[in-house]
Amino acid sequence: MICSAPPVSGLELSMLLHGIFPPITTPFYPDGNVYFKKLESNVERYSRTPVAGIVVLGSTGEAILLSDQERRDVFKCAREAAAPNKVLIAGTGVESAIETLRLTEYAAELGYDIAMVRTPHYYKKQMQTANLLAFYRTVADRSPLPVIIYNFPQATGYDMPAEVVIELAGHPNLIGIKESSGDVEKVRQMVEGTRHVQRSATVTDTFDAVTPRMLAAAASGTNDESVLVPVGALSGAVETSPRLAKTRDIDMPMGHTDSSSGKPSSSAVTVVGKMKTRQKEVGFQVLVGAAQKLQPSLDAGAVGAILAFSCPAPTACYEIYAAWKEGDADLARLKQERIAKAAQRVVGDFGVPGVKYGMDFNGYYGGPSRLPFLPLTADLKAEIERMLADIRN
Repeated sequence: MICSAPPVSGLELSMLLHGIFPPITTPFYPDGNVYFKKLESNVERYSRTPVAGIVVLGSTGEAILLSDQERRDVFKCAREAAAPNKVLIAGTGVESAIETLRLTEYAAELGYDIAMVRTPHYYKKQMQTANLLAFYRTVADRSPLPVIIYNFPQATGYDMPAEVVIELAGHPNLIGIKESSGDVEKVRQMVEGTRHVQRSATVTDTFDAVTPRMLAAAASGTNDESVLVPVGALSGAVETSPRLAKTRDIDMPMGHTDSSSGKPSSSAVTVVGKMKTRQKEVGFQVLVGAAQKLQPSLDAGAVGAILAFSCPAPTACYEIYAAWKEGDADLARLKQERIAKAAQRVVGDFGVPGVKYGMDFNGYYGGPSRLPFLPLTADLKAEIERMLADIRN
C-alpha cells in the first residue's frame, strides 16, 4: 500500500548534497547472479574514501537490468555495508509513479536518506511538460524521502528542459537534480533560475552533511545505525509518536550543554549526544554527472557531482572538488585536465563495461555486466589501463 508522507511544515528541510558521490556498480558472478559479497566489499571501501556519499542503483548500477527483488536486495546489502557518515541515495525511479513510490518507501524503511528519480521516458511523445510536472509532484508529495530529479538524456532520449526543472524546484520535497547532459550552460541557467529557493540542512559543526543514521548513532552513544530518526529531528523538532520513542531525546535545545560532550562552540550549535550540529542554508542543489566537465560545472554553480568515473577513481574526482572548494582554480584545472580524456573515454564511450574494468584495474571489483552489454576486447582493456595508469587509488 502506498502511504502519503506527513504534511510538509513551514520550514523547508533539505539535506546537504555537496561533494562527490559514486553511483556504484552492481557486481555479478559470471553466471549473471548478483555478487553480494563483492558489493559489500566495494561499499566498505568507498566508505573509507573522501566521497560525500554513495548512490545505489543509478544507471551505472544497471538498475534497469535487475528484477524488483534484486533491486531490493541490492539496496539492503549496500545500506548495511555503508558507513553512517556517508549520505545514501537510492535510485528508485521506475516508469510509473506508483512503482517509483513503492521502491522509495522500501528504501526509506532501510534507512536511505534521499531518493533519486530518473525521468520517465519510454512513452517519449507523451512526455510533455504537464506529464513531467504531474509525475514529479505526485512522487514528491508522497515520498517519505527527499527527492532529486535525475536527467540523463544520453540514456533516456529525453532531456528535461531547464524551465521545467525551475518550476519543479519550488516543491519542498524536491531538493535537487542530477544533471547528466554535460551542458554547463544549462547548469548555470538552473542555478540562476532557482536562487529564490531557500532551505535549511543540518550539518556538522564543520559543515559536513548529517544523516539520520549519524544522529541515531550519536544519540545512542553506540555504533547502532538501525534506529529510525524522524525527519523533524534534522531541524530540531522532535516527534512524540510511540513508533519514534527511541529517538525522542535526539535533538536538544539550541545551546544545550551536555555533560558527555561539553558546551557547544556557539549558540547556533545543537548538541546531539556527542555530536555538534548546526543549520546551513541551501537552495535547490544542482549536481552534475559528467566528470570531464566537473570544474566548469562547479564554476557555473553546481554544488557537487554523481560521477560514474568516481567508481574507479573516487579520490581523483574528489581532488577536483576539493581544490575548487579551496578556491585554487589552477589546481582544480590541473586535476580536471588529468582525468578529462579518461573520463570521456571510459564512461562516455565504453559505458558500464568500461567503468567496471576500470574498477578491476584500480583494485575494486568490477566484474562482468549483464547482456545486452558485451565484454570489452583485449585492445579496449589495454586502452583503459593506459589511460588510468596515473589515476590509481
